[in-house]
Amino acid sequence: MDFSPSPRAADLAARVRTFVDTEIAPIEHDYHREITRLRESGGDPWQPLPVLDELKTKARAQGLWNLFLPAGHEGDYAERFGTDGGTGLSNVDYASVAEETGRSFIAPLVLNCNAPDTGNMEVLLKYGTPEQRERWLEPLLDGRIRSAFTMTEPDVASSDATNMAATAVLDGDEVVVNGRKWWSTGAGNPDCKIFVFMGLTDPDADRHSRHTMVLVPRDTPGVTIERRLTAMGLYDEPLGHAEISFDDVRVPASNILLGPGRAFEIAQGRLGPGRVHHCMRLIGLAEQALELACRRATERVAFGRPLAKLGGNAERIADARIAIDQARLLVLHAAWKLDTQGSRAALSEVSQIKVAVPLMAQQVIDMAIQLHGAGGVSDDFPLAAAWTSARTLRLADGPDEVHRGVVAKLELAKYR
Repeated sequence: MDFSPSPRAADLAARVRTFVDTEIAPIEHDYHREITRLRESGGDPWQPLPVLDELKTKARAQGLWNLFLPAGHEGDYAERFGTDGGTGLSNVDYASVAEETGRSFIAPLVLNCNAPDTGNMEVLLKYGTPEQRERWLEPLLDGRIRSAFTMTEPDVASSDATNMAATAVLDGDEVVVNGRKWWSTGAGNPDCKIFVFMGLTDPDADRHSRHTMVLVPRDTPGVTIERRLTAMGLYDEPLGHAEISFDDVRVPASNILLGPGRAFEIAQGRLGPGRVHHCMRLIGLAEQALELACRRATERVAFGRPLAKLGGNAERIADARIAIDQARLLVLHAAWKLDTQGSRAALSEVSQIKVAVPLMAQQVIDMAIQLHGAGGVSDDFPLAAAWTSARTLRLADGPDEVHRGVVAKLELAKYR
């Protein structure tokens, strides 16, 4: 079992770290402040700021673009759309890169490695037809458009995806889509042009063969962005989360991905690597929080002593280091198993990291907030937004309880 990144991946991770530190970090605080200013002054914080395009141009020129593309599935896209080296990375290799992007809120977007676009692009790469890839995958890889994944619904317990009430019904050479979705991440962005919609097609089929994924262009008649949603009071501009209604939306049957009733099959291929990406970015975020905590603890003095020497803070910092390193190893093991044995064999490991890593990150970030005092809960530091991100991810892509259930089911099956 070898979790070491390849020489190429190690080089890419180092270059991403340098790019984040030298190009993104110096402008990121002002970037977020400008979004706040626009929001408070009645401007448009959803329109991506020009500095994003400037950073994207620099990243692409350095080959730091679409690094998420998976080994063995990238075809000629890696070379055509800027990936350094012209080939994709294994899950273990990309893990070290994703960790470095997690140190910044905007780095994944700047490097065109942002969720949910990465997952949607992988779906198109693995399951899309040549026509679907040409129309939607190529502009996504080129960074000209954004996308959203519409699965979660407000009126059912979406932690059980078989509850899904929205429908995608075949009608001749068309698919008729109806329903309401929410928490569709990325749909708030004006550049979001395509939705991957999951809906019920055959209620009488096997419970995992009832649903279909359909590509629905945003400008199709009957599609309405009802509202943008806040997460813990934050809108997360310029991407955001949206509630969307689909009223008798008609698209060609050729927009179906893979085939009717095959949505769960696609979901299994999409979610495993995506959860590794999420978790490794969170580890990068936890590392950033620990770094801020250590700087604060050594530079701030209270009652005549540095904070690091007060109230058990040194032990809390040590616990944070241990927790981050443990979580990283757990994620690398899941990535290794995905690479060597496939998604089905790695079900337990992927669910394990989905429980462990967001909880770890939330606790580490909370410790850093405490060391920063009142400043920690303000937007003078990135910690409040980081905590919100970690807390939200304990629900996104399946709540903790569902993933614990998967782990327990697979563990108990060994003793039947």
